[in-house]
Amino acid sequence: MKVIHTANELRLGNRKICLAIGFFDGVHLGHQQIIRQTIVDARQHNSTTVVLTFDRHPNSVVAPGRVPPLIYSLPQKLRAIESLGADAVLLIQFDKKFSGQSGDEFIRGLARDFGQIHSICVGADFVFGHKRSGDVALLKKLGGEIGFLVHGLAAVSLDGEIFSSTRIREMIRAGNLDAASQMLGRSYAISGKIVEGDKVGHTLGFPTANLDTVNLILPPNGVYAGRTIVKKQFYRVALNIGFRPTVAADKPQLCVEAYLLDFSGELYGKELEIEIGEKLRGERKFNSTNELREQISRDVFAVRKLA
Repeated sequence: MKVIHTANELRLGNRKICLAIGFFDGVHLGHQQIIRQTIVDARQHNSTTVVLTFDRHPNSVVAPGRVPPLIYSLPQKLRAIESLGADAVLLIQFDKKFSGQSGDEFIRGLARDFGQIHSICVGADFVFGHKRSGDVALLKKLGGEIGFLVHGLAAVSLDGEIFSSTRIREMIRAGNLDAASQMLGRSYAISGKIVEGDKVGHTLGFPTANLDTVNLILPPNGVYAGRTIVKKQFYRVALNIGFRPTVAADKPQLCVEAYLLDFSGELYGKELEIEIGEKLRGERKFNSTNELREQISRDVFAVRKLA
């Protein structure tokens, strides 16, 4: 899958574009319906599938006080979109200048730069442009004028409950990871770049990889069984989310630490995606580092038994 940053980078000649537009945090089942409809259109009309999304949540620019924590990191989102079979992603830098465009200007600019758009697929309640000036009705009006089809797809629901990024965040925050996975259409996982920590895990005999999860929604603090893949090799993971009360400094910070069972090697600077499974225990403070070491040993044994 090709990642582009401006529409005219594709240079497809006379080939048309089928376009899906959205922020797509989590790429959940509702998002997947939109992207798959776009792929179907493209295959039927010998066109190219392009998913248009943004490098940050739009609220980070237009409403900084109301930016939700994200389900997926940007690399994780792009991998999920690629897995669905999209040909390209148009990743737009959402900044002050971009946010000032009206909905009309945004769509006309895409039509100009892409050359020919066969169809645009969005959610039925999709809004876009400065002060949310664009919606499905505007898309259909412009489609009739410029010459593209519009699909405004209804939200996916189960038992009357609509699947949405907001609901998935609520499920994750509550620790209901099975429900989150159901709405995502895949096992819930967190992903982040490995950063250098204080190496406390090394001193305890369990060297951990510290994930940068700033701006991501996280499940309740505690120890979880998980799994990951490094260089096409599967590893079981003991994952700790919390403030490490036994060894915390004066100003404890939330840490996400992963101990990869039977792994040896360097991970600093790499993106690591960890599928989170059963919660083993809550966060607690131990009387000594020896007690902590013994408990970690039991946690690792439990992970080995579960996997």
